[in-house]
Amino acid sequence: MRKNFYVLALMSAALPTLIAAQQPVAQPPAPQLAEPTDRQERALIALSKQKWLWMADKNIAALDGLFEAQSIFVHMSRTMTKPEELEVIRSGMIQYQKAIIYEISARVMGPTAIVASRIDLHALVGGNVAINPFSVTETYVKKGGKWKLAALAFSKRSAPN
Repeated sequence: MRKNFYVLALMSAALPTLIAAQQPVAQPPAPQLAEPTDRQERALIALSKQKWLWMADKNIAALDGLFEAQSIFVHMSRTMTKPEELEVIRSGMIQYQKAIIYEISARVMGPTAIVASRIDLHALVGGNVAINPFSVTETYVKKGGKWKLAALAFSKRSAPN
């Protein structure tokens, strides 16, 4: 009987703590991001599409101006820096011919934006035409009032369009 009393006393003492633990903890409100304007999203999508044309044309000057100084490029085989990516394009080691874009979207979050696309990338690699389906994620940052490409990552898609 005495044992039951101690158990009951312990449970009574713990009950307020257990009930309090079940209550949601007050959290500060999530910061409200300004909704991006359609104009900004359209401009980023146009810039992304233009980038593929510059790559196909080996327009190194335009790409050099677009790529942020510390930009990174994640390819299937390795990650490259801005100078390495520009050299691959300049040398023709990979000669981009065109990107067929099936889906593309942009999301602006203040001075950062993400452009996501689903493409088939046509390129000459070692003299052979290669067509690869990719999901591409591009991260842009706004510097000096202009969007700069900070990161570009290719992910191989296994399913056809």
